[in-house]
Amino acid sequence: MPIFTKKIKHYAKEILFFILFIGLFSNVISLYKAQTLNKEKLTLTTHRLVDASTYTVPHDKPLILHFWGTWCPVCKAEADNIERLSHYYNVITVAVNSGTDYEIQNYLKKRGLTFKVINDKDSSLAKHFNVHIFPTTFIYDKDKKLVFSEVGYTSSFGLWIRMFWAGMK
Repeated sequence: MPIFTKKIKHYAKEILFFILFIGLFSNVISLYKAQTLNKEKLTLTTHRLVDASTYTVPHDKPLILHFWGTWCPVCKAEADNIERLSHYYNVITVAVNSGTDYEIQNYLKKRGLTFKVINDKDSSLAKHFNVHIFPTTFIYDKDKKLVFSEVGYTSSFGLWIRMFWAGMK
């Protein structure tokens, strides 16, 4: 076997190991950080998450509650994942310390995002849910009981699987 082929195999194994290690490490950190989040049953109107005139959230479906910021680079990377799911599931996002309503709508428009957004100007919702790292995603079942909480980036596939699971509960 030529030396060049051996080197390619060696580097491919190293890269694969590195990717697996980073994936495992980031999931462990996410699990650790998620332990401090508010895990109580979600009551949408109590926490001003849903204004009946603006948002209608079917009560028989799972829900994603996603905290993010326009200033957050990881949130920008994850925004398309949230957008995809918003076409099939109940998704409410909370933009924390991200400016005025106009600035947030402008941000969404520039990026072609259409998901529902609540402007958490004073971080009161983030504080209530004990969110300190962005993005943070909560997934509730149809009874609005917390099924999953994720701190940091989550892939589309990971979100789809979690929502499917939450819908089975």
